[in-house]
Amino acid sequence: MKQYLIIGNGVAGTTAAENIRKLDRDGAITILTDEPLPFYWRTKLNDFISGETDEAALIAKKESWYEENAVDLRLNTRVTGADAGRRRVLTGDDNEFSYDVLLLATGSHSFVPPIKGSDKQGVFALRSIRDAREILGWAEAREEAVLIGGGLLGLETGNALRKLGKKVTVVEFFSRLLPRQLDENGAKRLQGIMEEMGFSFRLGARTEGITGETRVNGVRLEGGETLSAEMVIISAGVRPNLDLAAPLGLMTDKGVKVDERLQTNVPGVFAAGDVAEFKGIPYGIWPAALEQGKIAGINMAGGEARYEGTTMANTLKVVGIDLASAGDIDAEDKRESRIVQDDRIYRKIVLDKGRIIGCIMLGNTTGFHRVTRMMAEKRDVSRMVDQILEP
Repeated sequence: MKQYLIIGNGVAGTTAAENIRKLDRDGAITILTDEPLPFYWRTKLNDFISGETDEAALIAKKESWYEENAVDLRLNTRVTGADAGRRRVLTGDDNEFSYDVLLLATGSHSFVPPIKGSDKQGVFALRSIRDAREILGWAEAREEAVLIGGGLLGLETGNALRKLGKKVTVVEFFSRLLPRQLDENGAKRLQGIMEEMGFSFRLGARTEGITGETRVNGVRLEGGETLSAEMVIISAGVRPNLDLAAPLGLMTDKGVKVDERLQTNVPGVFAAGDVAEFKGIPYGIWPAALEQGKIAGINMAGGEARYEGTTMANTLKVVGIDLASAGDIDAEDKRESRIVQDDRIYRKIVLDKGRIIGCIMLGNTTGFHRVTRMMAEKRDVSRMVDQILEP
């Protein structure tokens, strides 16, 4: 009986287990995770903070799913070491788990820049249910929050705190919000909508330090301004969890390097999700983790599937506003583009020799999947370009 071991119970690890079981009804599947919950919707953690979703509703796979699929899920289990030669991993409770095939789906962790005072009480980063619980508990008796980072997760956390009645100020190093998803014009529209909601912004601002004795009481910016704050959320991106790469002898750069089968340089060891790097790209987005988990699971069970990369496209809501972006958004305005806009809507396609290479849709995402299909097919849209953006 084949022994499958998966480290990590996020979307990549869970999807891999699901696909292994479809091909191998008898193999033993074990999932190790330091999380306290079965696979849950990490994307809904801000709904939990705002009170719109309870903890039970976050769970995507109930205990019955693991029982029905004969998956041995070990919660609160931290993997501390590995021995690739003996094909075993070690856990913090002094247990050993052997495997024939291993999947590294350890995900990523919040990156906290070296900001003076970031270790004070009341400073948080949001990545897991534990983080969300701590943020919610601290927020109960506080009124003023500062977010360091104007990326997607930061803005969503800020909106959750706003819904709790908190005063929220966003500090962003770039001159615009969501620099990966929006160009200058789109970001200005989003900023205007959010200011109407009650957000305050400091754009193009660098954080010098977090003030307070043992607990936070402010955020000091370069230039001298200090923002009053009873809690701080740092949202400065994520980094892959690579602690097990060296013990397993895995090749890494930005993540664990994998081939089209999601296999690493070590036979029998696969990687998928945020921890994986394919052709120099660590995707770090949910659709890629889902697709990689599926392909890794198929190949671990002896099937044949090939990963060809994932279009860098996101369809999401930012503070309740529909946003979709894909490909080259032409933030520097150097390429040919078509734009449809008003006070609440901003829709843009970026063109290269008659083909769509990028897209932004803010406020109305109708037709986004059609556009990304055209991008993937590299279709010449010269004759229909003016019709594509009509809502």
